[in-house]
Amino acid sequence: QLHFVESGGGLVHPGGSLRISCDASGSTLSNWNIGWFRQAPGKEREAVACVSSHDSDTKYADTFKDRFTISRDDAKKAVYLQMDNLEPEDSAIYYCQETALYVVVRPTCTLRPVSENVKWGPGTEVTVSS
Repeated sequence: QLHFVESGGGLVHPGGSLRISCDASGSTLSNWNIGWFRQAPGKEREAVACVSSHDSDTKYADTFKDRFTISRDDAKKAVYLQMDNLEPEDSAIYYCQETALYVVVRPTCTLRPVSENVKWGPGTEVTVSS
């Protein structure tokens, strides 16, 4: 039920930084758990990070924990991914998507889409090259 529009990608030199944005809309924004995913040529889509709706709990794939930071702004209905020290292998199309929930003590985001057949947005392309 959520709709996403990604932006902020572009060409970056190795070692550079980018902050990409995910603008969301929908009736469930008051309780939304969003993740960033990426897909590079010749590779499967992989999870990058996610942020939970209420307390901003975050999860990161091990590859990105030290270089990427996910955050959200509920007032702006946006989720961001700050990417630092980018490397050529980070080149990919980056997507945001509602994630499945992990419910034990409280619901938190996970590093997988809410379903296996989600509707992906257009993504934003990040190219890291000299």
